[in-house]
Amino acid sequence: MNDSSGSPADVPDDEGAGSDADVADASDADENGGVDEAGKADGTGGDDLPPDVRKYERFKKMDGARYERVNDFLRDRTYVTAREWAIARLCADFRTETGVEMTKIGENLPELVPFMTDTYTPQAVNQARYSFEEKVTKSGATFLYGAMSGFFTAEDLDEMMYEVTEVAKFLLEVEGVDLAVADELEAEDRISEVMREVRASSADLRGEEVRCPECGHVHEPTED
Repeated sequence: MNDSSGSPADVPDDEGAGSDADVADASDADENGGVDEAGKADGTGGDDLPPDVRKYERFKKMDGARYERVNDFLRDRTYVTAREWAIARLCADFRTETGVEMTKIGENLPELVPFMTDTYTPQAVNQARYSFEEKVTKSGATFLYGAMSGFFTAEDLDEMMYEVTEVAKFLLEVEGVDLAVADELEAEDRISEVMREVRASSADLRGEEVRCPECGHVHEPTED
């Protein structure tokens, strides 16, 4: 059993990222939130739960939710699965100076996340986290290329950012984050401003003219 001080049983933060084959094998678990027999770990009884596990309330809004429904919701709107989302969140929350407490996460997974039904080995936890990080990186590269390529107008990007921000905010609220309306609006404005700057800077890099979204003036690219 891991504790906050870290133990030899913990998988260090940078160890065992998982190969493509590992990730492919782990994808079979996404149908029902479990893992195969090789990936299961012995669970702990309720009386033996560590204090931080008993107090963990990140996914309390998901009490009674079935894995299939959560997974379908995420698959329709993102590239990650419910398993990857939940474990990535836990890895961020159960991080110590010595790394992520993967043994603790895996052994107490059903108690930490209501829609997860099986315990996981540290290796299975690490594979799910690696898969999440890989998908986020690829999705980010795809989105940024689309924003920088000139395929979309400033208005298109505004609409796109609104849609994806709504999904991201919903997931944060499910995790228990309390988002004030004023903070939401400020965040949306800042994101919109940044994306317009990305588009304008990218157009300059491509040697294309840049039209000001406010006044309509066309700025011609200049050579240094």
